[in-house]
Amino acid sequence: MESLASEIAATAARMVVEEGLEYGAAKRRAVKQLGLPARTALPDNLAVEDAVLEYIELFCADTQPGELRALRELALVWMERMAEFRPHLTGAVWQGTATRLSDIRIQLFCDDPKSAEIRLIDHNVDYEPQTVQGFRGEPVEALSLGSSCKALGEVIGVHLLIYDLDDLRGALVPDARGRAPRGNLAAVQALLKKAEA
Repeated sequence: MESLASEIAATAARMVVEEGLEYGAAKRRAVKQLGLPARTALPDNLAVEDAVLEYIELFCADTQPGELRALRELALVWMERMAEFRPHLTGAVWQGTATRLSDIRIQLFCDDPKSAEIRLIDHNVDYEPQTVQGFRGEPVEALSLGSSCKALGEVIGVHLLIYDLDDLRGALVPDARGRAPRGNLAAVQALLKKAEA
């Protein structure tokens, strides 16, 4: 049973890195690709994250650090633009498992949920509103846009997830491994500085 979970995680990890899939979608597709029953127990996200790190180490060690840096630098640009909304970087770009196919996810904690959208409109930024799953499993509004990344020579998806200011307290609880699940502007700047050392 454990080896089956490992096989699903490894297959999902390849899809995450090579196709930019989210963990949930990659796990479901891995089950299908391996010809397993749809009700097969899925590995947890930590197992997939470990498999992603192994895959990156084996197949992308020469390119991934530069790609991650470019994505974090682009995330910082958007965090600075949206600084008044207490931006926090999350997901693969924050955790360090991102490649050029990964989207940037920034959580905004707003007094008024419409204020971030108004800010984009005022600056003529094209975006698409959608509803996504939040960090507690609840539906959350997201403003999705494409942003040019000169370092990678392509357009990267940036998703601004809108939360109430009160949600910020619960957002800073460490994950199962004791790590911060998201980081503010200063934390992202520190990651970039640390990578230079």
